[in-house]
Amino acid sequence: VQLVESGGGLVQAGGSLRLSCAASVNIFAFDTMGWYRQAPEKQRELVAGIARGGNRNYADSLKGRFTISRDSGKNTIYLQMNSLKPEDTAVYFCKAESTLTGDSWGQGTQVTVSS
Repeated sequence: VQLVESGGGLVQAGGSLRLSCAASVNIFAFDTMGWYRQAPEKQRELVAGIARGGNRNYADSLKGRFTISRDSGKNTIYLQMNSLKPEDTAVYFCKAESTLTGDSWGQGTQVTVSS
């Protein structure tokens, strides 16, 4: 399984970015897919997840600003990030979870929000 993230970059505070994670297989092969982030010297944390059935969950602190979605035809999930803040600066990782094949991670994409 390969997961390839894209869409990161440098944005001013208040701006928006949309991250993409393209999977090499049908995304419905996974129980859950999600986005995590890791800021310098901090632990990796869950940002948002979407289950096979469509249920979504978000980190409490990000609800209302971030939205996870998917396009099964493109085997891709997305993370729409609005009203970005400097504290959102991190490397964002895509993760796919499967009870059959285990977990897979993408290589990460850097998001930098300037004040």
